Amino acid sequence: MGSSNLFFFLCLSCFFWVRSVFPSFLPEDNFLFDCGGSKTLKLEDGRTFEPDSGNSNLGLSPNSNIVVSDDTVTGPSNLYKTARIFKETSTYTIITKQIGRHWLRLHFSPVNDPHYDLKSSIFSVLANGVTLLHEFSYAKSAKGQSYLLKEYVINVGNLNSNSLILTLAPSNNSIAFINGIEFISVPDEQFPSSTVPIPLGPEIEIPNHVAFETVYRVNMGGPLLTAKNDTLWRIWVPDQPFLVNPHSARNVSVSPSLIKYPAGVSVEIAPNLVYATAQEMADANVGDQRFNISWTFEVDHSFTYLIRLHFCDIVSEALNNLIFSVYINNQSAMNSFDISSKTNELSAAYYVDFVANVSRNSDSILVQVGPPNLRNLPPNAILNGLEIMKISNSENSLDGAFLTDFTVSKTHKKKKMMALVIVFSLVGSALLMLMIAVFFLYFRRPKKPKHHTTAWLPLPTHVGNSETKVSIGSLSSTAPSLGLGRILAFSEIREATKNFDENLVLGVGGFGRVYRGVLENGVLVAVKRGNPRSQQGLVEFRTEIEMLSKLRHRHLVSLIGFCEELNEMILVYECMAGGPLRKHLYGSEMPPLSWKQRLEICIGAAKGLHYLHTGAAESIIHRDVKTTNILLDENFTAKVADFGLSKLGPTLDQTHVSTAVKGSFGYLDPEYFRRQQLTEKSDVYSFGVVLMEVLCARPAINPSLPREQVNIAEWAMNWQKKGQLEKIIDPHLIGSLNLDSLRKFGETAEKCLAEHGTERPTMGDVLWNLEYALQLQEASTLSVADENSANYIPDLPDWIPRMESVDRDGEEIVNELESDAVTTSAVFSQLMHPKGR
Repeated sequence: MGSSNLFFFLCLSCFFWVRSVFPSFLPEDNFLFDCGGSKTLKLEDGRTFEPDSGNSNLGLSPNSNIVVSDDTVTGPSNLYKTARIFKETSTYTIITKQIGRHWLRLHFSPVNDPHYDLKSSIFSVLANGVTLLHEFSYAKSAKGQSYLLKEYVINVGNLNSNSLILTLAPSNNSIAFINGIEFISVPDEQFPSSTVPIPLGPEIEIPNHVAFETVYRVNMGGPLLTAKNDTLWRIWVPDQPFLVNPHSARNVSVSPSLIKYPAGVSVEIAPNLVYATAQEMADANVGDQRFNISWTFEVDHSFTYLIRLHFCDIVSEALNNLIFSVYINNQSAMNSFDISSKTNELSAAYYVDFVANVSRNSDSILVQVGPPNLRNLPPNAILNGLEIMKISNSENSLDGAFLTDFTVSKTHKKKKMMALVIVFSLVGSALLMLMIAVFFLYFRRPKKPKHHTTAWLPLPTHVGNSETKVSIGSLSSTAPSLGLGRILAFSEIREATKNFDENLVLGVGGFGRVYRGVLENGVLVAVKRGNPRSQQGLVEFRTEIEMLSKLRHRHLVSLIGFCEELNEMILVYECMAGGPLRKHLYGSEMPPLSWKQRLEICIGAAKGLHYLHTGAAESIIHRDVKTTNILLDENFTAKVADFGLSKLGPTLDQTHVSTAVKGSFGYLDPEYFRRQQLTEKSDVYSFGVVLMEVLCARPAINPSLPREQVNIAEWAMNWQKKGQLEKIIDPHLIGSLNLDSLRKFGETAEKCLAEHGTERPTMGDVLWNLEYALQLQEASTLSVADENSANYIPDLPDWIPRMESVDRDGEEIVNELESDAVTTSAVFSQLMHPKGR
């Protein structure tokens, strides 16, 4: 290990020497200013900064003469020992030789001074009319760092003549400060004039006048690179803090001298040290590696970002051996991408640009690389470097939607304030009149009957007082029916459940408690009452009603009605006397189900799911198939329940639905978890877990068991592939389970649990196979002589552990691929670790 590190650093030192002796880029404009400095300052990277006062290349407002310095400062550069302070709006003017895009780097570090507190200062910064910083606070932005470097790309020329006008404006009773300014020409072709959007579509033009802000510049698999290592004096940070799952990647490197820059790729695009390192897929020690390397980056919402990906095949021994796919924000960016098809050689630099919008509801960018669907090549994927740059918005701003005008006079400000006062007065008067009218109508309306159970109401489109409840006074109405469900008064439900008597509780789920109840007309019902502290709320409540109101099937639980009165969210279903399937398998004192009963229950549930996928007007994906959501009536007829997480399936021109991951650990489709791409085959995977749960009579996830047995899908598939599934079946099935029936059942479950959705059967195929397994079981019982034949499993191995009583639901997932997902316990390795399934 030590020798390889030594080799790397020798190469690094050699590179520094070559760069200093033979600089590859000499900018026509190269203005470096030490703000507040009194003499020329030479940095360790070889650059020279001139004082900002008395410089012929720099025009400085005459009222900007406050200088502070502190020789005790210990930072990465002497540039941060001095600063210039501004007590009022001031400007720097730089006359350039070249028009076009320029790097603008601003250095900030709060120098200690007895008269001014730079750490608490608040100010704004503009450059040629573009808002770079609005009410910037060093204390809030630095996050404990001793200095800040903000990097932008600003256009000079055209309407801006050939100069940069940099404006610093303190907020009321505050000051502005700056330590250093860099303004350097950008090489030609450094930024594209148009590029491909995400989701993929026709190229989008990037106008010359827009400004950029560097948000992230990352060196995948390599160390920190400073201005010493980059011909454009850029900084590249390591990627480890951004990796969603560090176990999914491993860093690789080669000598920087091996990197080649083919035609069309400038050496200024990125240093060869970036292309000489990469992250590639880690070795998961499995036959078929299928997972993505993922990085997530926090960004400001409501902006468009330029995303530049750097690739260099430093891992292959021959061309066309490294083919992979790239995803940005769960959208396909590059499918089955072959670097060598672009470069025609190994260890050759290549980059590609995309633009992506970040919506108001998001604050991150997710970048992923992973193997394609091709099967004839070893799965691998790499990424060498990444740049994310914010693009100024329509308000010429890079900081929110602010367009700061520092030329507004005090008179104009007073007029503006007066106008605002008048507007607010008018609005207040209008609101007061509206409130009076509402109160008048409220007290004039006729009183409603105590029980109004015949009307149907549309669901409200607003939320009253919280994230999980609807706040409206009364919902009895004569509004036209939209077919959503019968409205039930809260008093009626309270009476039906004897004021929610704890003795009537049937179970507890993610939404809340379920009570047995009897309506006034004698109908036996199950009442699901929402828990205000539950993670599920209004969205799931609405989805359940909307889905079940348009579905009618013998193997789907029927919705009788709902109540959303007095801040309550209550769903009322037909009562399933047998309760959830799970209680008949383990965790209760109920008599065990026979193998024929289990097959018939699985067939019933499969029929319900098959109807959802193909029989309804629109394809519906349940998204939470598990044994607690398969309910049994008094005749053990299975019905699928709980549609709070359901989603409409993809349309004819779609292959999947892109959505946040929701479901239950142990049942969750790993492909859906990785890519956030939901299909009907995600339900098929979950149903495969249910089949194993039915066969083995144990939970999908049981952390109390040995590591290899924690996850039933992993454990059961290991035995299925050995052809010895009979060794782990429920002991109650011994002597009654036909071996041929078991084999067909095991084969069906194995297909359901295939790693990739395209390899899984449809629910129609699953249904056919289960019915065939039932036929095999019934045929074997027709002959009494066969009852004790060798075709039945005679006994159970002694080593199988006795299952602990587990009567709790799986851990619910409601995540955006962020903190909760990446810190989950290692017992869920199938989802979180590449060495899983």
